[in-house]
Formats: sequence, C-alpha cells, structure tokens
Amino acid sequence: MSQKKSLKLNFIMNAILTMSSFLFPLISFPYVSRILGPDGTGRVDFATSLIAYFLMFAQLGIPTYGVRACAKVRDNKHLLTKTAHELLIINLVMSAVSYAVLFLAVLFVPRLRQDRVLYILVSLTILFNTIGMEWLYKALEQYTYITIRSILFKIVSLAAMFLLVREKDDYVVYGGITILASSASYLMNFVHARKYISMRPVGGYEFAPHLKAVAVFFAMACASTIYTNLDKVMLGIMATNTDVGYYGAAVRIKSILVSIVTSLGTVLLPRASYYVEHGMMDEFRKISRKALNFVVVAAVPLMLYFIYFARQGIFLLSGEDYAGAILPMQIIMPTLLFIGLTNILGIQILVPMGREKTVLWSMIAGAAVDLVCNLLLIPRFAAAGAALSNMLAEAVVLLVQIIALRREVLASFRSIQYWKVVFALLAGTAASVWVAGLGLGSFWALALSACLFFAAYGLVLLVLKERLVCEVMGQLFG
Repeated sequence: MSQKKSLKLNFIMNAILTMSSFLFPLISFPYVSRILGPDGTGRVDFATSLIAYFLMFAQLGIPTYGVRACAKVRDNKHLLTKTAHELLIINLVMSAVSYAVLFLAVLFVPRLRQDRVLYILVSLTILFNTIGMEWLYKALEQYTYITIRSILFKIVSLAAMFLLVREKDDYVVYGGITILASSASYLMNFVHARKYISMRPVGGYEFAPHLKAVAVFFAMACASTIYTNLDKVMLGIMATNTDVGYYGAAVRIKSILVSIVTSLGTVLLPRASYYVEHGMMDEFRKISRKALNFVVVAAVPLMLYFIYFARQGIFLLSGEDYAGAILPMQIIMPTLLFIGLTNILGIQILVPMGREKTVLWSMIAGAAVDLVCNLLLIPRFAAAGAALSNMLAEAVVLLVQIIALRREVLASFRSIQYWKVVFALLAGTAASVWVAGLGLGSFWALALSACLFFAAYGLVLLVLKERLVCEVMGQLFG
C-alpha cells in the first residue's frame, strides 16, 4: 500500500513539475519572442543545441545509468555513497575535458567567437548538471524536493526575464536566464545531497565497472543528442538564424507537450529498475502496461489538437512574425506519440532489463535517418524539412524498439482499447474544429477549442468506460 501511495505521490509531484515546465515558457516566450524576434531566439537556440553536444560528452550517459545504478543500492547508505562519489568524479573529469575543447572552439571558430559571451553563459549548464547529481535524487524518488526546487528557480527566472530582457540585443541575457531556469537549481542539489549520502571520501573507489557499463549509455546519449539537436545545428549552418527561430518555436511547443506525455515514464524508471533487481516481474509488467496505455490516451489527442490549432498556438506563444513555424509544428506533432512510446519501451522497459544496447541501436538508426533526411530536406524546405526529418527519425527509433520487444509488449499494445480512443477523438474534433472559423484571437480560440475538444474527448472515454480513465477517476474520487 505504501509503495502504491509513494508512486501516486511521485506522479502527482512530477505532474506539477510538468505543469510548471508548461507554464514557464507559456508565460515567458510570448514576451521574449516579440522582443528578440526569430533572429535573436534563433541565436540562443543554436547556442543551446551546440552546447548540448559538449554537455553530452561531459555527462557520459550517467544521467540515465546513474538512476539505475543508485536505485539498486539505495537501501545501503555506504554503497549508495560510494556509487554516487564514483559517478560524480567521472563526471567532473569529463566536464573538465569538455570545457577545454569548448574554450578552444570559442577562441578559433569565427562564428562562435562572435557570440562568445553567449556560449560561455550557456555552457554553465555543463557545470550545473555535473554537480547537481539529479540522477541520485531520481533514484531515491525525491520528486517532491525536485518539484519544489525547480518551481522556485523558474519563478526567479521568470521575474529576471521581464526585468532584464527589454530590447532586441538582450539575447545574451535571455540565454543566461534560460540556464538559470533549467540548471541553476542543481546548485541546491549539491548542498542538499548530504542528507542522503556522506560527502566525505569513503575510499575503495572502483571506476572500471562504471566505465564499462556507462559506455553503452554514453553511446545512447550521443545518438539521442545528435538527432534531437542536429536539426537546429544543421539549420543554423545550412539556412539562417531566422529558420532556426521558426523551428525552435515549433519544437518549444512540442517539448512542452512531450513533457506531459513522458511524465509517468520519468517517475516509473527507478521503480521499474527496483522491481527488476528484486525479481518482481509481475509488478514490472503491470506498471509497463499502464504506462503504454497512458501514453496512447494522452499523446494522441494532444497531437491531433495541436495539428488543428497550430496557427493559434504559434501566434499566441511567439507572435505573427513566426508564421513560418506553423507548418513545421504540424509536421512534428506525431513525435508526441513516438517519443512517448519510446520513453516507455526504451527507458522504462529495455534499460531496467539490462538491454540498453537495443536502445542504443534504435537511437543510432534514428540519428542516421535524421542526418540523411536533413541533408536532403533542409536546403529545399528549411524549417519544415528539419521537422519532417525529426519526425521520421523518431518513427524509426520506435519501430526498432517495437521489433526488439515484440514478444514482451505486443500483448500490452493489444490490451489498449483503441476504438474507444478513436470515438473520443472524433467527438473532440466535431466539438472544436469549427472554432477556427470564428475569427477569434489566438488566446480565446485556443481556450474555447481546448475546453470543447478535451471535454468531449474525456467525456466519451468515461461514457465508453475506457479502462485507464475509469481507474484514474476511481482513485481520484473513490
């Protein structure tokens, strides 16, 4: 009972954190995009995407591996301390190497030297992520702490955004504030960690076992970073900063929605690792089945709604100067479902089962497809071509993982009541699409259509007694 209660609390906390991640850009980006324009936001998006590669090298796959490694020994403080120290030392060494290479690049590459202050500010995310040890807190399922800490820093960042970003040339300030919002809270992690582990050296450190295991996770991180950030980098090189700004606006909305869809999988990873380690396979399969059902029920309506109302979404968040982002956003929306499913299949099922090499191969396949498609499509279609490349890459990742897990998950996929979801989608569509023709402003069109679409969708699922929806309602009101 306590385990179920804990898991429910973790999901609620992560849902609140997800909502804060939704509200922060919803409030800040409409302001920032109108001040900086597509060129300014494009510069920051390009810098953030480029630094992501240096962060990937510094992290060495530990953000995922560390959750599993620490979750396995979380009941033994000495082993947990030893494991955390080992991973932190590896991170620190790799961060130093990453910074050395970055500073050389900033010195000798003209385009980077031109905006060197921006790149140095954005690179602070490497330091903050390293000392933050977020993987330790996730392994211990400290989602209440993570949520409160993150919301606090988002509020501070939001205030700084309105106070300091006042003209078009303030894109460097905006870049620094985005790092404050996303990573500076990790400073608290380092101070707070003494509550769970000893900060004194315990000796007897063994790095070789981690390095051997983390190699696959590092390769996974490489492949993932390539196909999630390559689009912006290639757009910046092959097109313009404005195209990067258009694509970034579409991806920003997609990222908010993805965080909603993947919120359950994030909470379940440490619990799934714990179940596998202790041979509790029935519990493992049960939460995996529910997670897949949740993704389908949550992702498909979000995907469809924002294809219908892409124009209103872009204009509300970014302004009419970003009309070039509408088509990329519509093209990229199916990735909500693809990413949601691969988050469960890859991170929650394959990784706890020790089959991370399968995840790696799926990501390599996705990265290869993304690279080839970008080379072919960006010169002709710019931001829309990058969106199509990203969508195809995510589809390939999902296909490879489904093939690899066909024996384990086909029964789970068959158990989902698709026909009920389809009927609910038809009801939501009929209830809302006519709103687009009323000529309302973006805010009121979205507010009215969202209420109609999701109310009709949810009501039909309840009437048809869709299994997961009924279970959730029963727990909330039972």
